[in-house]
Amino acid sequence: MLKFQILGKIEIQAADCTVRPKGTLQRALLATFLVSEGHLVPTKTIIDEVWGSEPPDGVENAVQAHISRLRRKLAELEQDSGASRLVTHPRGYRLVLGEEQLDALAFIRGYERLKDAPDSPPAETSSEIRRVLALWDGPLFGGPVGGLFCKAAAARYEEARLALQERLFDCELEGARYQHVIPELRDHLISNPYQERMHQQLMVALYRAGRQTEALQVYRDLSARLADELGLLPSPAMQAYERAVLEQDPALHWSSVLGPSSRRTLTRQPTRY
Repeated sequence: MLKFQILGKIEIQAADCTVRPKGTLQRALLATFLVSEGHLVPTKTIIDEVWGSEPPDGVENAVQAHISRLRRKLAELEQDSGASRLVTHPRGYRLVLGEEQLDALAFIRGYERLKDAPDSPPAETSSEIRRVLALWDGPLFGGPVGGLFCKAAAARYEEARLALQERLFDCELEGARYQHVIPELRDHLISNPYQERMHQQLMVALYRAGRQTEALQVYRDLSARLADELGLLPSPAMQAYERAVLEQDPALHWSSVLGPSSRRTLTRQPTRY
């Protein structure tokens, strides 16, 4: 059974080999089919994703040629499958996929399961989140590819990944593993420099580790970056975390971390962090 990967480099994994599509057009074509997650892809979408706003003359023939090339490659890798995995429809094409065959599908199913699951012990939830996040093996597609269709799917996957990362750090803080997550949070903030939620989590982790000055510096660094690069101020919620650290609010020690969807700010009342 073939397996496909896009949470990292685009790959097709067969029983005895791993194949990466060669050429920009073939990468974009396969990526378009994979982010469709087994649904029909209209021919117009394929043209837009592979050639953008400047398709060549006779683009319909070019589509058929690239489809045939991909179909042959899939048949070579899956010789005993019988019917072609790449199916032609009157309005386009469909790549037949099972959930277990595409890493992005397995990731989204894991995300949905964790999102809707009842609260579990922090350590248990943290371990499950790490298993789901481990499906990622680098930047999506191994780098930019395709057009708006692929970009929209990429945004959806990245948003789910960020939500899981934030929940992971919430669980680690609730489980008193603040020392453990400090370097992880710093690493994540390199690629997410404006992500206030992770800045808040890092401030709480540092404060609980007895590093109040560093916690305040996290806020000041973000404030300076927002002002210099975007002309913005930190949000009221972010400012509330700074006040809590300055005032050594006891809630920073005994309360858990706010989830990413919460809009409540810190007060002297029993507030969740």
